[in-house]
Amino acid sequence: MSTALDINTVLLILAAAAATYVTRIGGYLLITRMTSIPPRMEAALNAVPAAVLTTLVAPAFFEGGWDVKITMLVALGVALRFPGLLVLVAGWATVMICRHLFGL
Repeated sequence: MSTALDINTVLLILAAAAATYVTRIGGYLLITRMTSIPPRMEAALNAVPAAVLTTLVAPAFFEGGWDVKITMLVALGVALRFPGLLVLVAGWATVMICRHLFGL
């Protein structure tokens, strides 16, 4: 197998970059042209971060082992009480302890 990129891979990367740029700039242009944001659109925009977080976390939680499940629950508990850096430290420490105890 060659280490050089073939033309199809390069075209795919360029098409994905163009699609990403068009969707981002399109949303920006749409919002800046509005005099006010309708309440339903504002509610939808407010729901986006939670939806994205759910799509990232749920598969790992349901397909991961007990070390992942315990770590996510500990991180959730810490996140409800403390700022972000402590959540990362608590998650890291928990996964290391769980992997040591479970032999993973």
